[in-house]
Amino acid sequence: MADNPFFQNRAVYTVPGMDAVEVHRDLVYRRRDQPDGADLLMDVYVPPGLAAGEARPGVLLLHGGPIPAEMMPLLHRVKSWGIFLSYGELLAASGFVAVTFGHRFASVAEIATAGDDITAAVDFVRGKASDFHLDPDRLALWAFSGGGTLLTPALREHPPYLRALIAYYALLDLASLRGQFEQFPVTEEAARDFSPAAALPESAPYEGPPLLIARGGRDSPFINNTLDLFVQRALAANAPLDLLNHPAGQHGFDILDDDARSREIIARTIGFLQERLSVA
Repeated sequence: MADNPFFQNRAVYTVPGMDAVEVHRDLVYRRRDQPDGADLLMDVYVPPGLAAGEARPGVLLLHGGPIPAEMMPLLHRVKSWGIFLSYGELLAASGFVAVTFGHRFASVAEIATAGDDITAAVDFVRGKASDFHLDPDRLALWAFSGGGTLLTPALREHPPYLRALIAYYALLDLASLRGQFEQFPVTEEAARDFSPAAALPESAPYEGPPLLIARGGRDSPFINNTLDLFVQRALAANAPLDLLNHPAGQHGFDILDDDARSREIIARTIGFLQERLSVA
């Protein structure tokens, strides 16, 4: 497991200054009293050289899942995977406050627990915004893989402080997967509450934040089918949508496919965030 590229590889796109960002590590964002679990931790990456009182928009990075049971005791290590270390540095060097953290997406049946963890993480950084030079009213969520399902509450509720949503090679509909995979059972409750495609309005107007979707053409069909369904419904709702396709990209192309298209997609994502979150 330690040799898996998802734990080791870093994003294939870099910018100057990534080695100079300020990092607040191992912050407890949610205390756990249960005897079988530790507190939930996050790291916060801050751009270097900010003046007193200067505030920057923030991006929270949502890892995928479900997480294998044997990995749950190591949840605090997720934020130290190469992908999240590098994106934290990249975002901070690009002018954002970046937040990486572990959440408890242990199974589809328990996905609501992960949703609660994400709410707690957002509340924590917004409540301590001044500690991190964070503007609490300019945030984005960036989800990867199975973490895409956890964008559903934001699509339904679209709180005003969320200015953009991003999904990379993401699972964006649980409802369409019900009964398809014995090893991936989807409950009726999970399908109802954590299917981003179903959270979109059936027609205009769409009132949520701008969306950016990135897909790999060689990703698993069941992933891309849910992603493509989401795109169709977003277009039907006339949502502000940027779709970035990597025709030869695999699942995790941003860390596995070190090529010009992967780097272009990441660079355009940073530009999307800078525009939507108003970074000069």
